[in-house]
Formats: sequence, structure tokens, C-alpha cells
Amino acid sequence: MSAVVDDDLWSAIGDPIRRTMIDLLLADGPGTATSLSRRLPVTRQAVSKHLAVLDRVGLIHAEPAGRERHYQVDEAQLGRAVAQLSAVGSTWDARLRRIKRIAEAIERTRTNDEGD
Repeated sequence: MSAVVDDDLWSAIGDPIRRTMIDLLLADGPGTATSLSRRLPVTRQAVSKHLAVLDRVGLIHAEPAGRERHYQVDEAQLGRAVAQLSAVGSTWDARLRRIKRIAEAIERTRTNDEGD
């Protein structure tokens, strides 16, 4: 059982600034690079670069509005990311259960060997 993971997607949301940007857009609705830069500890130019990464993987999309672009979260793509995270979590839970069973079997064998 192996979860299919979109590495570009996870690379994009692996950055804490980009995760914060997604949180802000989800909480406050569409925003611009300027409005986001006021709430983040990075320059407007850095915000624009982060927005470009999120846009490239489809987590956000932009609507032109005059000289600005209004960004909003693509909820379908965010849902896909959440589903991937859930699948990865399930895969790791299964792996950890197997490791635990192996460790318990080793411990039982060690205890039995010491008792002989």
C-alpha cells in the first residue's frame, strides 16, 4: 500500500510562509500580493514569488483586477492535497504498526531465550 504523492505540490506547501499564505487566503478570502505582504515577515517581492509557486501547483489561482491580481485558494486542489496527506498518514500508520509487531516479536523471542 503506497500513497501517490505529488512532490511538486508537497514541496510548495512545505514552506511555512506559503502555508501561512494559504491560511490567510482561506480565512480572509481573496488577497493581493500587497495585502498579504502586510501580514507576513517577507517583502512584497518575496510574497509574489511564493504566490507564483502556489499558482504553478494549482493551490491558488489569480483573477486580474486592474493593476493587481487577486489570489484565492483553489479548494479542489487543496482537497486533493488533504487527501494525499491522509493517504500518506494511513501508509505510515500501517508501517508503524508493522514495526511495532516486529519489535514485540523480537522482545518475546529475547524474553523466551533468557528464560531457557
